[in-house]
Amino acid sequence: MRTSISKLILTCSLVVFCSCSTWNKLDKTERGAVIGTGAGAVVGGAAGGTAGAVLGGVGGGVGGGLIGNEMDKDDRRDRRGRY
Repeated sequence: MRTSISKLILTCSLVVFCSCSTWNKLDKTERGAVIGTGAGAVVGGAAGGTAGAVLGGVGGGVGGGLIGNEMDKDDRRDRRGRY
């Protein structure tokens, strides 16, 4: 059962990544949230079943969004010439 849930989550994540026509329009905050959610769900599903997948997805999404947001801030600072 765990393997099938993990495969399902992985498949859904790949479909989202591959079929998202607006991927290039997303900023790093949004990309980080999407990647973090997918990765967290896969790892959480493998470690803790359905509940682990949900918690991993939420945690991964938040973490990925925060990291992406910091990367966006760095990009804005670089464009302004400030470090």
